[in-house]
Amino acid sequence: MPRNLSFSDQLVCHLDNALRTLTPGTVKAKQTNPSKKITDSELTEEDRKHFSGLMRINHTGEVCAQALYQGQSMTARLETIRNSMVEAAEEELDHLAWCEKRLSQLNSRTSFLNPVFYGLSFTIGAAAGLAGDKWSLGFVAATEDQVSLHLTDHLVQIEDRDLKSKAILQQMLLDEQRHAENAINSGGVHFPRPVKETMTEISKFMTKLVYHI
Repeated sequence: MPRNLSFSDQLVCHLDNALRTLTPGTVKAKQTNPSKKITDSELTEEDRKHFSGLMRINHTGEVCAQALYQGQSMTARLETIRNSMVEAAEEELDHLAWCEKRLSQLNSRTSFLNPVFYGLSFTIGAAAGLAGDKWSLGFVAATEDQVSLHLTDHLVQIEDRDLKSKAILQQMLLDEQRHAENAINSGGVHFPRPVKETMTEISKFMTKLVYHI
C-alpha cells in the first residue's frame, strides 16, 4: 500500500480488504486451484464433517494471515518490508479462496468467529510492526511455522481419503514454508522456544473453537 496515501485513505483500503476477506464469495483466486483437475473422493458422512472442520480451521487461518499482513503493512517502517507484506497477503488470498471453495464442495461453511479473529489479528500485526521490522518479520516466520504445523497434521489426518483437500493443503504448506523462510532471510529474528510454545497453546485453543463454530 503506497505510503503517500492519507491516513484516512489507508483506513479505507484496510476496511475494503477486511470486507472482501470476511464476505463469502468475494475473493477470487489468481492462481489455479490445485484440486481443480482432481476427482472428488467418495466420503462417509463422518469424514465429510471432520474434513470440513479441518478446512474451516485452515480458512480461518488464512483470514488471520490477511489481517496480520494488513496490520503489519500499515506500521512497517521500510518500504521494502511493507511491499513484501502486501505481496504475501495477495498470495494468501489464493489460499483463502481455495479453502472457501472446498468448504462449499463439502456442503459446509466458514467460521462464524472470523470477524473476531480478523480484528484481533490486525491489532497484533500492527503492534508487531510498531515493535520494529525485524520483530515484525520474526512474527511472520513464527506464525507461518505454526500454520505449517497445522497443515502437516491435517495432511496426516486426511491421508488419501480426500484428494481434493489434500492437494490444496500440500500447496498451501509449500507456500507457508516459503513465507517463513523469506521473512527470516529479510532480517526477521528467530523467536525463542517459550514464545513459540505459547503461540502453539493459543493456536490449539483457537482451532478447537473454529472446528465447531
